[in-house]
Amino acid sequence: MSVTRNQAERIASVLSEGLPYIQKFSGKIIVIKYGGAAMSKKELKNGFAKDIALMKLVGMKPIIIHGGGPQISKELKREGISSIFISGNRVTSAKSMKIIKRVLANKVNKEIVSLIEKNGAKAFSLTHKNSRVIKASRIDNEVNPKLGLVGRVSSIKKNPIKKLLAKNIVPVISPIGFDNKENFLNINADLVAAKVAECFKAEKLILLTDVKGIEGIDRSLLTRITPKKAKSILLGGIVRKGMKPKLLASLEAISKGVKSSHIIDGRLPHAVLLEVLTKEGVGTLITSK
Repeated sequence: MSVTRNQAERIASVLSEGLPYIQKFSGKIIVIKYGGAAMSKKELKNGFAKDIALMKLVGMKPIIIHGGGPQISKELKREGISSIFISGNRVTSAKSMKIIKRVLANKVNKEIVSLIEKNGAKAFSLTHKNSRVIKASRIDNEVNPKLGLVGRVSSIKKNPIKKLLAKNIVPVISPIGFDNKENFLNINADLVAAKVAECFKAEKLILLTDVKGIEGIDRSLLTRITPKKAKSILLGGIVRKGMKPKLLASLEAISKGVKSSHIIDGRLPHAVLLEVLTKEGVGTLITSK
């Protein structure tokens, strides 16, 4: 494929701008929650996989935690089960859990691993089927008794993830946890990503979403905010539906040593690279620095 002189100059400019960030983040762990629109369109899925492969190529250590909401809802609907959410958590019955496990492990996770490997990086599935890395506890009694098999992360089993990173392999983690009674629990992927980032003291936590980022009262994009500002936004009740878990996850991660959290627009092609390798980024940066 040939390019014009203007296109070539633009590509060279982008690569040149990214060089300081490549040098800064080489060898650093970056935890990415992958979900939403970025998982539903072919070009965005391929773009995400290429972003991850490039990050590996330049020495970064991405860890992926994926969602799968649209795919799960579609499969549940086909089985005659309605999708109900309470405070950002999917109400999960025993029947729903069987479907959720199947969709996440057999379809979503496998596809992510396959696409990353097609683009030249090694990746490996960590699901409820082969490695129980997420220890959890049920939250139905704490939040709402109707939630069912929904959990919060108690701890992360680091060793399987560390071994993959040491072998230069991208861990791709499904957000299914298990409790002391060996019950499987459905967990919000944003919260899993935050816990993994906290566990590894990651350089960055990146959460993909279907909006531009965090918005102010006038609905303008807030490109950079402090944890204090994020808390005031939560208390003010102006966050959009589905954004509350992302803000809570970001605040939790930063309070436990993660340097920054980024809530970015996953509808944009190569959103992850734009966030990591450019000064402007493509969403909201939350940092105390």
